[in-house]
Amino acid sequence: MSFIKSISIILISGTLLAGCKEELNLPEQPLSAYIKVYMPQAANGPVTYEFSTIDTVTYSIIYGANYGGAGYPDKDISVKFAIDAAAVDSFNTANKTNYLLLPAKSYTMEESAAIIKKGELSTPPFKITVATTGENAPDDLSKTYLLPVMIQDASATVNPVLKTHFCIVSIIPALFDRNGWNIIDYSSQESSGEGPNNGRAIFILDNNINTFWHSQWQGNQPPHPHHITIDMGTEKRVSGASFVARQGVNAGRPNEIQIFLSDDNTTWTLAYEGTLLNDGASQKRFFQKAMSGRYVKLQINSSYSSNLSHLAEFNLF
Repeated sequence: MSFIKSISIILISGTLLAGCKEELNLPEQPLSAYIKVYMPQAANGPVTYEFSTIDTVTYSIIYGANYGGAGYPDKDISVKFAIDAAAVDSFNTANKTNYLLLPAKSYTMEESAAIIKKGELSTPPFKITVATTGENAPDDLSKTYLLPVMIQDASATVNPVLKTHFCIVSIIPALFDRNGWNIIDYSSQESSGEGPNNGRAIFILDNNINTFWHSQWQGNQPPHPHHITIDMGTEKRVSGASFVARQGVNAGRPNEIQIFLSDDNTTWTLAYEGTLLNDGASQKRFFQKAMSGRYVKLQINSSYSSNLSHLAEFNLF
């Protein structure tokens, strides 16, 4: 049996797969105890990745395997990678979290097998590409997801402490560009009583929280429900909506709301039903499941302390 007193230990870099070496004096022990394959990204502990729904950017996670031990491998080492779905429950239990497994449709592994070549210290770096928009994106962007990337097997001993890279994935919604959106229907609007730059439905799309739509109050006061219908111009996959209430006026802010989507402005599907806070800050509401449509109808079924209603800004993501 081979023994060693002085050994070169591979130091793990947080971002690179390649390593450097440092001489350490150790007690006599089998050389084989130091020869292990590991995932360098796992050395950092769980890592949080915050991606966006901006579809002009490709979002990815780096993974790979390194060789740790004395010298360099004297033969090729085969490595297999996989997603350890079973590790999500144990991770949540240990860390008192409630992350969901990132859906299989929402990521693509570049490689599931690789080689640490003879005389080298690592596999090439590989990418997991994460879909944040379109049909492959997670249906519920309000959730935080976990993706445990592991070394499933290798032709050399795997370090059990550093075999899994726990990736915590959050997808931050980016609001749609509303250029080209048009108001095509509304239950009522206050065309003159709020002055030339307020009252009409178009003001919920003007990027100005100090202007607002108001249901009609001059001459007639139509009751709830109030609604506004928007043509977005093209079909979009929608995960939720954003609201900014009229500033400085509490009575009349939307309370109970519904959001409907349609492909043809005729057949409507309920995408969201819930409530808004009586608050002037921006509020986001996530759909339970992303839906597609070209037309969106915001329906206000009740308002705070009034039969009238008003709203400063409305958008989707």
